[in-house]
Amino acid sequence: MTVAGSLVTMAATGTPALATGHAHDAASASEYVDVQLLSITDLHGYLQAPPAGDAVITGAGGEQLVVGGVPYLAAHLKALRAGRANSIFFAPGDLFSGWEFPAETLADEPTIEALNRMGLDFATAGNHEFDRTPGFMIDHMEQGRPYTGAGWTNSFPDSTGRTFPGANFRYYCANMLWENSGKTVLPPVNVEWVQGPGGRRLPIGFIHLTVTGTETSSTGFQTALRMLDELQTANRYAALLKSQGVNAIVLSMHDGAVAGSDFNSGTEPTGPAYDLALAASPDIDAIVTGHWHCAFNMMVPDPAGRPRPFIEAGCHAQMINEINLRLDPVTGSVVRALTTSTNHPNTHDVTPDQDLKETADYWTGYAQNRGATRIGRQTASFTRTLNSSGESTMGNLAADWALWAGAQPLDPFDTGNIYSNVPADLALIALAPRQGPSVINTDLTLDATTQGAVSYRKAFNAVGYGNPILTATVTGQTIHDALEQQWAMKGTVLTYAPLAVSHNVRYTFDAAGSAGNRVNPADVLIDGTPLDPHATYRLATTAYTLIGADDYPALLNHTEPVRHTRDFESFVAYVQSQSVLTPAPLGRVSPRNTTALRAETGRLMPLPRTLNADDTPRVAVAGGNGGPGRC
Repeated sequence: MTVAGSLVTMAATGTPALATGHAHDAASASEYVDVQLLSITDLHGYLQAPPAGDAVITGAGGEQLVVGGVPYLAAHLKALRAGRANSIFFAPGDLFSGWEFPAETLADEPTIEALNRMGLDFATAGNHEFDRTPGFMIDHMEQGRPYTGAGWTNSFPDSTGRTFPGANFRYYCANMLWENSGKTVLPPVNVEWVQGPGGRRLPIGFIHLTVTGTETSSTGFQTALRMLDELQTANRYAALLKSQGVNAIVLSMHDGAVAGSDFNSGTEPTGPAYDLALAASPDIDAIVTGHWHCAFNMMVPDPAGRPRPFIEAGCHAQMINEINLRLDPVTGSVVRALTTSTNHPNTHDVTPDQDLKETADYWTGYAQNRGATRIGRQTASFTRTLNSSGESTMGNLAADWALWAGAQPLDPFDTGNIYSNVPADLALIALAPRQGPSVINTDLTLDATTQGAVSYRKAFNAVGYGNPILTATVTGQTIHDALEQQWAMKGTVLTYAPLAVSHNVRYTFDAAGSAGNRVNPADVLIDGTPLDPHATYRLATTAYTLIGADDYPALLNHTEPVRHTRDFESFVAYVQSQSVLTPAPLGRVSPRNTTALRAETGRLMPLPRTLNADDTPRVAVAGGNGGPGRC
């Protein structure tokens, strides 16, 4: 498909971005080398279809377009690449690790198989590619090496019957470093070669950035990592590539912006990627973004005033971005005036690719069968309903799971920790926090028709939003202060955001006390011994809670944090380890002075909804600091 043909095809759904008016005639500029860049972003394992809220986008003139699904994506990709000698297909991150049940519960191997089949050339590591440590991304996802639990937790047979072979493409990142050595975790750049006239080969360099803060976020929390500034890193590697004779350079970054509601234009852009686009080296010829789950397509001037594409292609296989570059056949430089860019919606008005349809259907069926597998039994229902003291049977179950999880060996692929794995002494779990989600999604209701069977899917849906359990060293004073922070005045109302405590903890609070003065350390018993404000303890909780994202700021005062398995996988393993689940009696938390004149427990915070509309667990926004759609 020629550039001109692409423009005609897109006329029905949007107007491509043109560097200058000359770009209208780019297809006739045969003296230059034609290069097509195709990209998708933030697939998050959605092979069949996006969630309902992302399945329809608005085109030019208000036309509603149904989009999504890799079978259609593959069909559109084939059409776009047809007849193009120089076509490169890549992605700026978050391809795996997300929400979709088949992908999430099958070690994201379905996503890799689909990307292999679509011919992805390479990818930038997004924040969620770091959700299970670099060891998982490199050793398992890239190289296909199995780890403990092969056949149950990883290394499943793919749609051809082969054991998971790993990716046919590489991941890159220039600004994620190992803390101790200062070396990049992944290769920082790659150079692709395109065919010019007379057999001449011309280089195109790609620089890769991951959103800063990934290493301290709730989903990617890893003490072994540190990050560099995005702009400084981009400029450094642009200069390095230029010095090595690479005169066409693309920045692929997993950080984004928002620029209006039209997926094929851009208005009033804001966000970190836009700020970077205005300031990044003029040697960079195009900037491809992700992370914010937004869609825009525009030209932004570089510091020298020359326009270059600045784009984001939505999320969940909504669209494919196409950038067309014209290279000088001698120098390999981009002729900026002839650059075009457009976002192609992944519409359903084409015949879906049969291979990708079979792949997606295979994994959906595999996950359904696995989801029905019995992994344990319960003797009664566990509910999230809070009693007057802020306790629930589901909360106690979650706290007991967290204590267990904080005593387990680290994952065999773990490369993200630098501190010793010291077992937890106690656990705290936020049940109804003032901000952010609870790790508890649903009740665990007894099904008498199956004699109380707990299936894989039932356990998976009950607990988890994509966070690991962390253990960390805290003082007794920190534990006391966190317990006090359950109560806070909102105007004239005393609110109560309870924390569930593990089975080895009992404490009493003063119902007549003021906020901040309700818990006496002597009334907090850990394994029967009063809390010592001056002693240290190992605490287990979710990463989201430990980094202060749900408003228990005392817990920011911790040292030597250690990352354990993510909540989804960990809770399933806990149910398997227990075999039979029986609700423990309530009474771990009890009030005193309940008959005093000014006694009140406090207004309980409402239980947050932590499931999506399709009953899949919501993944917590990394660090709880998202902008529009940031994930």
